[in-house]
Amino acid sequence: MNIKVTIFEDNNSLRQSLFQLINGSDGFKCVGAFEDCLNLMKNIEDTKPDVVLMDIEMPGINGIEAVRILREKYPDLKILMQTIFEDNEKIFNSILAGASGYILKNTSPSRFLDFIKETYEGGAPMSPSVATKVLKIVTSQSPSANVNTFNLSDREKEILACLVKGMSYKLIADACFISIDTVRGHIRNIYEKLHVHSKGEAIATAIKDRLV
Repeated sequence: MNIKVTIFEDNNSLRQSLFQLINGSDGFKCVGAFEDCLNLMKNIEDTKPDVVLMDIEMPGINGIEAVRILREKYPDLKILMQTIFEDNEKIFNSILAGASGYILKNTSPSRFLDFIKETYEGGAPMSPSVATKVLKIVTSQSPSANVNTFNLSDREKEILACLVKGMSYKLIADACFISIDTVRGHIRNIYEKLHVHSKGEAIATAIKDRLV
């Protein structure tokens, strides 16, 4: 079964390159490629993607706002943010909006496909330099709540930390010596306790409140 991908990218050359890369690779299919988000909801309804590749900077509706809009109707949609920026604020705002992952446009084609697959499988992939900046954000944030406020168990804190690192459900299961279904159960409990509805929101809360 192919992973269906919809692209939102205003750079014509890059959009075409991504289209060709995805459609030329086994296990992937590009079901739509758009230069802006002006018809965002219709584009998503028409293409029904498994994963959305979203450029952060586009005319009209930018990528961060597009993620917020999509999260309202499609809380479980996998959205992978792509950008040339490594700006801390943009990274944090993307995660807060609900992006599943955040990668740089200069990522190699093979890693790009790996990141799409990781996102599809429930991971929160980040380019190495972006992951480093996320860790800096975590350490620089002043805590606004104590971890005990959310009544997270030790296992839930462990799994939340894995999400922040961008690990897929399978990697979390392997690291914690539990099944993927058990991981999903813990993550549902984490969402309920943090009062969030997506992985991006959970990661953003973990960063903002220094829960990990």
